[in-house]
Amino acid sequence: MLTSKERISRILKRQSVDRIGLFEAFWTDTAKRWVQDGHYRDPAISNIQIGSQSKHKAMAIEDHFGLDLRRCRTLELTADIDIDEQVVEETAETKLVRDGNGALLRWHKAHSSTPEHVDFQVKDRKSWDETVRPHLVNPNNIMRRIDFELYRSMKSRCNRDNIFLTCAVVGAFDLMTPVCGHEYLLMGMALDPDWFRDMCDVYTSLTINLLDTLFEREGLPDGMWVWDDLGFKGKPFMSPSMYRELIFPAHQRLFQWAHSKGLPVILHSCGYVEPLVPALIEAGINCLQPMEVKAGMDLVKLKKNFGEHIAFMGGMDVRTLVANDLEAVRVELETKIPAAMQNSGYVLQVDHSVPHQVNYDTYRFFVEKGLEIGKYD
Repeated sequence: MLTSKERISRILKRQSVDRIGLFEAFWTDTAKRWVQDGHYRDPAISNIQIGSQSKHKAMAIEDHFGLDLRRCRTLELTADIDIDEQVVEETAETKLVRDGNGALLRWHKAHSSTPEHVDFQVKDRKSWDETVRPHLVNPNNIMRRIDFELYRSMKSRCNRDNIFLTCAVVGAFDLMTPVCGHEYLLMGMALDPDWFRDMCDVYTSLTINLLDTLFEREGLPDGMWVWDDLGFKGKPFMSPSMYRELIFPAHQRLFQWAHSKGLPVILHSCGYVEPLVPALIEAGINCLQPMEVKAGMDLVKLKKNFGEHIAFMGGMDVRTLVANDLEAVRVELETKIPAAMQNSGYVLQVDHSVPHQVNYDTYRFFVEKGLEIGKYD
């Protein structure tokens, strides 16, 4: 039997393995609910009382399910790292804050979610040059932007347990949207492409500089994980030609830098991004994740069209798990896994983070049945 590190490494190269890989992301509320229901113990969830007589061993949810891969996000690319979130307005349900990027965001207190984008200081080249760019190009902040201890700790643990470790970073597009929002960013792409290129260059240069500093001191991980959401329901945020013109150079630079270190690249990109996949492959991705079904992504179709070039992770409709219908979950798995696992190159995961509506027994069935189907002769 392969170790998790060996398994994921071989899957990303589309080499033969013993079974498909396993990875997952869970909402915090999901882990809390399953701990409260007594399914396992997690000492990291501080507001859950863990009895000393519990029959369950204390462990993180990733360890409980035996996931093959971990992500370690160790870089801080908020513009002004000396500014804590400033509370502008607070109600019983929400909190309105301004962050170090100058963005005004409304967070909901009752549940884990992405914030509502209310307003942004950066709306054009002038405001970028005046408020954000100077912070990002300041060399005095390099060391302060890296959490060496977190990386060191996770690297040591993953090496000990033979788990595949990715160093997780945010791609240029997803670094810019928190600064100026999708509306102003997309208008900038169309009306002032040189401004957009400058932002891409600043963020990509900073990311590579930080990673060079981190890896020189602490050593290499097993791979790179890059978050960059490029689509929404039914469409990418930009045309394939605009992607090639404006974002492709930044992606290619980052991905090829990773390859120069011997690191495969897993790209997380939510939404419908199928029209961009040929260019993403050319830019240098080794694996696409998570293939969001409700946005229009089709794992089996993607495997058929691009499986000779890249691996895939995800693509299982989380809505079947939310319904807690085990028969529907079984059909989802049996319909997709045999095609996705052909010639290796597949890691089992839902197409989005697991929300709290999913019952523990449903997710356990998803894992056990999925890995049963995903065994190779």
